[in-house]
Amino acid sequence: MSDLQRAVETVVGPCLGIRPNEDVVIVVDRTTESLGAALREAAARLGAEPVVTVMEPREVDGQEPPAAVAAALAAAQVFIAPTRRSLSHTRARKAASDRGARGATLPGVTEDMLARLMATDFPAMAERSRRVAGLLTGAAEAHVSCPRGSDMTFDLRGRDGIADDGDLSGDGAFGNLPCGEGFISPAGGDGTLHAVSLAGLGLPPAPVELTVRDGRLAAASSDWGARWTALMDGAGASDAEGRGEASAGGEASGRDRKPAGRGRGRNLAELGVGTNERATLTGNILEDEKMLGTVHVAFGASAGIGGTVSVPVHLDCLIADPTLDVDGTRVLDAGRFVL
Repeated sequence: MSDLQRAVETVVGPCLGIRPNEDVVIVVDRTTESLGAALREAAARLGAEPVVTVMEPREVDGQEPPAAVAAALAAAQVFIAPTRRSLSHTRARKAASDRGARGATLPGVTEDMLARLMATDFPAMAERSRRVAGLLTGAAEAHVSCPRGSDMTFDLRGRDGIADDGDLSGDGAFGNLPCGEGFISPAGGDGTLHAVSLAGLGLPPAPVELTVRDGRLAAASSDWGARWTALMDGAGASDAEGRGEASAGGEASGRDRKPAGRGRGRNLAELGVGTNERATLTGNILEDEKMLGTVHVAFGASAGIGGTVSVPVHLDCLIADPTLDVDGTRVLDAGRFVL
């Protein structure tokens, strides 16, 4: 069995726990059809009823899939979405999860990446992810710094941490594969970040300085920063004006209420810690954000991970060699995992 075959078997078996006769929907686009076929065959070998649906690639992470794909997700017992852009933070994915479907998104995945990262030491990776998520849950504040000048404080009050540990076998379980992080959707934050990888763009020639004020991205340096914020602003402006910030449920608090329209794409959406020792810096944020000893921060949609903002974009950036403290407990020390 090849490394890729072994990784695919891990996705449908130990991770998702696919069982005979289950309705499995595999969403792909034109860039991931061969991987979708491998997943379909693996699910069929387990006795399931897998169906592959092919859509056109989305333009940005978090953009909604076509209505027919959303309907297929809603009818599934299990879904797997290896697509060029992320469906993780879409209303279609969240609706499927809310109906009890369990599933995984694999945005930007390549066959090489899946084979390498799914060969991680799963027990060790899962334990690290759970420790991070447990510490984030119930915490009031986190602080991130790095040698490049990052200095940012995150408000975590009222939010719960989530462990991306690869166990997606329970009803309604959802996660990202390849796996390996613990994360949370902050209620707010202020400070400066220096990012070495930008979702949708890759590796900039020099770190991009990001300024965050009152829980939203206020400025980004260089041409790379301008291009990155343009992706956020375009998606935010395309979202329905007047849609409530609490469209995914509940009223937004004063700490995380954001402007309508354009400003919504710049919402501070996520703080995460990578826990997969097999991940390396590649410019593909799906792998970069899983790197052990790194921090990633995302802007845009947060409703699917415990926040309140629903907007068709979610873009992560990577902070290398960070020091992270959560309520005074050190998690990372200059890029070394110490929790």
